[in-house]
Amino acid sequence: MRLGSRPATLGLLLLCAAAAGAGEAEELHYPQGEHRADYDREALLGGQEEVDEYVKLTPEEQHKRLKSIIEKIDLDSDGFLTESELSSWIQMSFKHYAMQEAKQQFVEYDKNSDASVSWDEYNIQMYDRVIDFDENTALDDAEEESFRLLHLKDKKRFEKANQDSGPGLNLEEFIAFEHPEEVDYMAEFVIQEALEEHDKNGDGFVSLEEFLGDYRRDPTKEDPEWILVEKDRFLNDYDKDADGRLDPQELLSWVVPNNQGIAQEEALHLIEEMDLNSDRKLSEAEILENQDLFLTSEATDYGRQLHDEYFYHDEL
Repeated sequence: MRLGSRPATLGLLLLCAAAAGAGEAEELHYPQGEHRADYDREALLGGQEEVDEYVKLTPEEQHKRLKSIIEKIDLDSDGFLTESELSSWIQMSFKHYAMQEAKQQFVEYDKNSDASVSWDEYNIQMYDRVIDFDENTALDDAEEESFRLLHLKDKKRFEKANQDSGPGLNLEEFIAFEHPEEVDYMAEFVIQEALEEHDKNGDGFVSLEEFLGDYRRDPTKEDPEWILVEKDRFLNDYDKDADGRLDPQELLSWVVPNNQGIAQEEALHLIEEMDLNSDRKLSEAEILENQDLFLTSEATDYGRQLHDEYFYHDEL
């Protein structure tokens, strides 16, 4: 079993469906290995209608809204954007859009419009029918059994998110179900679930061998590339105290990664590309000089923020 940066327990049902189109999307994003910045803008603005709206903005209005966003990123109002300020802004942007998406999903899942999403409604939205597996009865077919286990884990997470023990999830609980990384009360449950799946010797930690799952090294062959990548992630990203195992807090950063690392990388990238005087920060002039780059970055969610008053309006 190959493991990525986020194990199956928190959403593989959705990731499997998305994976089928990943190869085609990658080819569109990087034709002949060359990055298409306009692909980022098209994909993340949300569709052709949003792209058309972006194009319709006059240069003056683009400039005005961009300056407003720059001022909001500049937390200390010193006229410069630091790596920390850019990273904080990008993380805030990620969270904002995740919450907006969850709110939209909530309306779609709430079939009877009672301001609550029941487990049956969740199933109907996801699978067009109510699915009910017996927790104690394994299925003979390997794929069906894998799906049964994943479905039962989703049900446990759904029940954990339901704090008031009502018949369904209200909006706040639904957000906790969809984005447990954003809700403190879900952390312990997520850690325990991951330990149950990966801590094979029951010592309360996840070793490198347990992290790699079913992989068994052949001493006569070199490790495949994916194993080298996973080992590097274990050693350099997750095992912060370098003791060769993941404790519960380190485990949480693997199971439910936040966007901090991605935001820091993007902030550093922007400074490296746009910092004309090498002072490790960006002035408004430097950003406007490289406006196209800034508008095809995570800092503006690929230009999307110019169409969202939450970001460019005077009050945030």
